[in-house]
Amino acid sequence: INGLKGTTIKFPSISVGATENAILASFYAEGDTILKNCAIEPEIQDLINFLNKLGGNIRIKGRYIRIKKNKKINNISYSVMIDRIEFGTYLIAGALAGNKVSFSNAKPKYLNTELSVLKKMGVKIKKNKNRITVYKSSNLRSVNISTKPFPGFSTDLQAQFMVLMTKAKGISKIEENIFENRFMHVPELRRMGADIKIKNNVAYIKGPTNLSGAELMATDLRASVSLVLAGLIADNRTIINRIYHLDRGYSQLEKKLKNCKANIKRV
Repeated sequence: INGLKGTTIKFPSISVGATENAILASFYAEGDTILKNCAIEPEIQDLINFLNKLGGNIRIKGRYIRIKKNKKINNISYSVMIDRIEFGTYLIAGALAGNKVSFSNAKPKYLNTELSVLKKMGVKIKKNKNRITVYKSSNLRSVNISTKPFPGFSTDLQAQFMVLMTKAKGISKIEENIFENRFMHVPELRRMGADIKIKNNVAYIKGPTNLSGAELMATDLRASVSLVLAGLIADNRTIINRIYHLDRGYSQLEKKLKNCKANIKRV
């Protein structure tokens, strides 16, 4: 009845969405709110920067966030950070199928962990502060990754990396530690000829394998885009159904890929 009141919340597990919602709920709450075991993804830090510019008093230290009641709202202009998962997806597309793809305003610092994995696999990358260029890469090496909360390897890029691993020599391993049922793209990649085995929460990808076009079913956002990446390098034609998943995270995906000379269309 009297509005929200500040409190102390310790999250049982690290969650980006829970952390963001708790920060927003605390912005006008009476008294201080303390959040423990928080997610610290760049998106969380960007939200805090935005709210502080609005007039908030939010401090973050490690996985500890303190929010004091907001007293005044400022008129501001703010540029939201890039979508680092979309950025990472296009980096992988470039490594798979592009001769040379450059990204401006890229902020490589947002993907330090994933960029280090790409380099370990043998992907050729050049970067400076705000620009990064990726080259189509052959003779890729297998690698083992384990998804973890930021700054660990992002679960939202494991499906895309799995496609890249089908072109790497040897057996790569992906251990999924964030979400259950996050390997729903695997049966579809197998239909294209990928050699992938699943045991509990670990996927084993044997390569290099030539993928063949097939008619596929998208199951979720990141699985959907991994099938698009696979289609870019597959022989013959690939058809992906239920692509409405893609639009949740990839604005004008086919237009951007067409600009890089991909043969892709929405029907």
